[in-house]
Amino acid sequence: MPRRQRPHDGFTLIELLVTLAIVAILSAIAYPSYATYVLRTRRLEGKVALFEAMQQQENVYSRSWRYAAFSADAPSAGQGGKDGDADFKWWSGASAALSAYELRTQPCAGSDLARCVEVFAIPGTARVDSAFRDPGCGVLTLSSTGERRAQGAERACWP
Repeated sequence: MPRRQRPHDGFTLIELLVTLAIVAILSAIAYPSYATYVLRTRRLEGKVALFEAMQQQENVYSRSWRYAAFSADAPSAGQGGKDGDADFKWWSGASAALSAYELRTQPCAGSDLARCVEVFAIPGTARVDSAFRDPGCGVLTLSSTGERRAQGAERACWP
């Protein structure tokens, strides 16, 4: 008489190891793509914040014939416009703690705020998400003359 086999109650060790190996391989393939996507998204956040700040700077300039300086140390320093409504946001995202970039301005080199201003997006400072790093682009800069610069060597910083 043949012997009766017991029903299968669980997974064998081999089955678990094969499953873990498949998950590890898929994770190793997917993570670099995810990390690149997150970096590009955060970089776009910084660029959008630069354009918004520059648009606000041009609004101030159209009323007072000079640009306004602002930074995290003096977030309302831009209230030089006639209407007094130029309250500049010094971070790039929805809130300072969740932002990737800190924004600040200064006059262009060899100029003053009556002629030219540069807005800087500085990644991962102590006032914003300090874990964020962007070694490829570094500090992003936009000037009132339309010049776009990046501190890093990556070509795709400003397409």
